[in-house]
Formats: sequence, C-alpha cells, structure tokens
Amino acid sequence: MTQLISRLDDIAAPYDVLLCDLWGCLHNGKALYPEAVAALQRFRARGGAVVLLTNAPRTRHAVKKRLDAMGLPADAYDLIVASGDATQEAMLSGAAGRKLWHLGPGKDADLFEIIPEWLQDQPPIELVPLEEAEGIICTGPFDEFSDAPEDYRAQFLYAKTKGLKMLNANPDLVVDFGETRLICSGALAALYAEMGGDVLSFGKPHPPIYDYARRELAKIGARTESDAMLAIGDGVRTDIRGARAEGIDAVFVTGGLESAHFGTDPQAPDAAALEAWLETEDLHPRFAIGRLA
Repeated sequence: MTQLISRLDDIAAPYDVLLCDLWGCLHNGKALYPEAVAALQRFRARGGAVVLLTNAPRTRHAVKKRLDAMGLPADAYDLIVASGDATQEAMLSGAAGRKLWHLGPGKDADLFEIIPEWLQDQPPIELVPLEEAEGIICTGPFDEFSDAPEDYRAQFLYAKTKGLKMLNANPDLVVDFGETRLICSGALAALYAEMGGDVLSFGKPHPPIYDYARRELAKIGARTESDAMLAIGDGVRTDIRGARAEGIDAVFVTGGLESAHFGTDPQAPDAAALEAWLETEDLHPRFAIGRLA
C-alpha cells in the first residue's frame, strides 16, 4: 500500500536527490506554495540535491526566468531540467527534419533562440508554414486559453497525409493555471497519434528527460542511481508512471491535478479513496502527500 505522509522530512533521509515537478507541486502557475519551497530548502540544507524536473515545453532558461519572477529562492534547487531541453536536443539533431512547423505560442521561442554551446554546430532549424514543413514541433496550442485539440484536426490530417513526424515538447494533457484548466501539447499529440500520426515525446514519463537529468546531475557530482532518487509529482500518468519506469521511488502529490478524487481538503486526502483510486490506475507509488511540505 501507498504510505500517506504529511511532511517530506519524515521519509527523505534515504535519498540523495529529489526530482520535483513544478506545476501543482511547487506552484499553481501563478504563485509559489511556501511550504513546498521550505521543504526543498530543508532537503538541500542537509546535503541533498534538488532537480526541478518539469514538462514545460521551454528550455530551463525560460523556466528559470519565470521562477525568478515568482520569487523562488536560489537555495531551493540545484538544477532545472525541462521537457523543452530534451526536445531541443532531438530537434537540433534533426529528429523531424530541418524545416519545421511550430505549433505553439510565441512564448516558447527560446526553444529556437537559446541554443546550448554543445549543440551550436548543428545545422540550423528553419521554421516554416505547414505546407513547407518536413516535420512538426508542438509546444502547445496557439491560444491555450481558448483552443481545443479538435481545432487542429484539419492541419493534422494534412500533416499525417504528408507523413510528418511530430516532436511533442510536453506530454502533459492539461495543467491548472490558478483555477483555470488549460490543455497542453500532450493533448494535441494524443489526437495526432490517434489519427495515425507519428509522435515522439520527450518529457515525463518518457526516458529522454530522465537521461538528460542524470547527465546534468553527473556534472555537479551528484548521484545518478535510481535508488538514490525520489520523484515528487501530481501527475500519475507522467510523474508517477515515469518514476516507476525508471525504478525511482515516488511521492504522489494528491492535492494537484487529481485532488477532486480524494475529498474536499486538498491537504488531507481521504486514505480509502486514495487507495481505491490508485488501484483503478494500477499504480502504487511508495508515498503520497496532500501538498508538498
């Protein structure tokens, strides 16, 4: 059975590295959760390393800029690893060709503009209209506040007919922005795959983002073995399934995306309801917590 805990400190001692999700765990898209920030600071203060492992379809530079604006202290983490980083690596390696149609908002432009030094010798990527594209890079809908996956069915049918591969920069289906639920790139990629399109995904639960995180951890001398890590996340199909596939223990944050299943208090999930729901999902993370603290 999954062990329900109230504080990270109670179970953190055996682990050297935290892989902590952002949305729903550390913030709600608008504001940080102070208790969660303090929990990460305490973990680092005793010598642990914290990786902010996010399915954001942008590079770590853009993620850091947003976290700085929200006021996240520098002593709360060691590294940021984003789905956008792993996607960018594949994109610049030519995984979908060099002429790409970008499906996504302008705020994701850093994916094409901030190129890591070790990838700067790759041939450039050209962003072109769909009719000229060799592939697709999807970072989300053009308008995340109003668009739905079905709005893109016509373009996807055309792309599938042309045999275009899609690079999906964010496997999340939805995210909560304050009290508003928005669709993510993963929902668009799911429709394209359902229509017969070829999709490659790079964030959680897929291996590339974990490989990327391990390489970054090695650079700072931190442990990279699975038994040294503890994953924290509110997405069962991303954070928790990804951790299980990597052999990493996980803390399921019940007060995030799935909080409606576990009672009226996001900070105090109903234990029986939680266990029953996890059984239907065929998932049994080692730990669960209402809100990270």
